[in-house]
Amino acid sequence: MIAKTPQAPYYAVIFTSLRRERDFGYAETADKMVELASQQPGFLGIESAREELGITVSYWSDLESIRQWKAQLDHQLAQQLGRERWYSAFKTRIAKVERDYSFEFNDN
Repeated sequence: MIAKTPQAPYYAVIFTSLRRERDFGYAETADKMVELASQQPGFLGIESAREELGITVSYWSDLESIRQWKAQLDHQLAQQLGRERWYSAFKTRIAKVERDYSFEFNDN
């Protein structure tokens, strides 16, 4: 599903990852992190896709909200487990969205 974001500007956290072979509880933790992030102040939405390369983009109202999410205790534990168990490589990028536009087909 495409996230419903407000009018720009806002921020995007782009998390790109390569997973290791075994799951080690990854799926359950990933679902928990999405649920937890959606309860954080400043959270606007999330989009995620995975084939070989996983890309998750979360949207935030401001940089302070992103800092608070990074420091959230359950999220810190998930970050540690990611380094120890789930990922062979990852990169996080934070970008300011200056503008966006969309298209939605409606066949009514």
